[in-house]
Amino acid sequence: MRHASADNEPVKNSSLIMTALFKICNHCERLSKKDMGVRIPRPLGNGPSRFIPEKEILQVSKMDTRTQAIFEDAFSLGRLDNICLVMGFHPQYLDCFLRTQHYLLQMDGPLSRHYRHYIGIMAAARHQCSYLVNLHVNDFLQVGGDPKWLNGLDGAPQKLRALGELNKILAHRPWLLTKTHIENLLKAEEHSWSLAELIHAVVLLTHYHSLASFTFGCGITPDIHAEGGHTFRPPSVSGYCMCDIANGNGALDDVLGNQLEMEMESGEVEVLMERMKQLQECRDEEEASQEEMATRFEREKTESMLVTTAEDEECVPSRDVSRHFEDPSYGYQDFSRRGEHVPTFRVQDYSWEDHGFSLVNRLYPDVGQLLDEKFQIVYNLTYNTMATHQGVDTSMLRRAIWNYIHCMFGIRYDDYDYGEINELLDCSFKVYIKTMVCSPEKTTKRMYESFWRQFQHSEKVHVNLLLMEARMQAELLYALRAITRYMT
Repeated sequence: MRHASADNEPVKNSSLIMTALFKICNHCERLSKKDMGVRIPRPLGNGPSRFIPEKEILQVSKMDTRTQAIFEDAFSLGRLDNICLVMGFHPQYLDCFLRTQHYLLQMDGPLSRHYRHYIGIMAAARHQCSYLVNLHVNDFLQVGGDPKWLNGLDGAPQKLRALGELNKILAHRPWLLTKTHIENLLKAEEHSWSLAELIHAVVLLTHYHSLASFTFGCGITPDIHAEGGHTFRPPSVSGYCMCDIANGNGALDDVLGNQLEMEMESGEVEVLMERMKQLQECRDEEEASQEEMATRFEREKTESMLVTTAEDEECVPSRDVSRHFEDPSYGYQDFSRRGEHVPTFRVQDYSWEDHGFSLVNRLYPDVGQLLDEKFQIVYNLTYNTMATHQGVDTSMLRRAIWNYIHCMFGIRYDDYDYGEINELLDCSFKVYIKTMVCSPEKTTKRMYESFWRQFQHSEKVHVNLLLMEARMQAELLYALRAITRYMT
């Protein structure tokens, strides 16, 4: 990114470039103006998220030294964006996420860097996620991408345009993906993809589809350097400095204060904990037959199709976003309304652990390992707490959330009793899950606030990480199975 000095010459100092990307304190601003004569932008929004109080997000870097260190590293690379700040509630996951994303975008791989960012644009646009689209438009240009491609998908090379069908199906109805779709990409004469390139593209598409879900699910606001994220007007008294976030400066005490009290709904957590206890006792007493387990899965899958999003109006994408994809009417919701059947995908026949992992690692070395680590961390992540309760085993609840998302995509685990889902996930939570996973652009603050009202925001962010990664793995399973079938 370039910033003009007083005489309109490019600014060379990278550390000062960083200060212009983020909100900074008055002292830093005076130094920058004195040294470089640049105008300093300030954010328009109240923090990184529309859903989570700014104080709670900023408090994280002070309380956790690991988060502070990760923020410092991201800040030094110019990548301390609002997604990172919200993920900072869970530093173990954030560290793995950043390493994986850095590898996909920056390290050696089958695809050129401008192709990688353009695929990110295509994937994010599919869910009308202007936050991610704008981020990768800037990155695309910085790595030498052709600006003409940004005028619309028609301006991109045929090889990338051909990826549009795969992008559409993976984002909304991955169960429809077949080896024919794969063959069409691999045997397109001069515009054909190699297997390694296609694996790289599939991982990028699924990564940004799911990251769009997280972005909307957490109400992420535009970064200060992005369109709609800043102003040059004087700062408010309560403004915070990004340099303080990166270094954990104790001067933030006056700004942060104590956490806001959360809206409470009497007994919600206790009821959920009691249900978990009863389900565990039932498990110990008797186990359902395979026939009954299959019936419960089909019942839950059918019911999940009938769950409607709370905000049912159509979301019309802006021209800036819609130019990067085709067929905007295509979506999960339209499919479910017609009552069509989602076929069952048995994990026992094709799983990430036994099949997908090795395929990715063989064609795109090390990425399978990075993805597997990310899946494992988020699935097993626990602090043994539920709201104010300590020493709680949350594994049953985490598994119910993960398996419900896969159930919506027709994926079945033979050893799981899907009757547990209705006991643990209430209607408002299911509406939130389906909206965030299938139509994330329709997620609202009211929906975010309507489920688990006694829980901490950090716990809701944990839920959103589970939803994001479960969705990504579901898409990957369908794509990798289709590629495997093509290869055999």
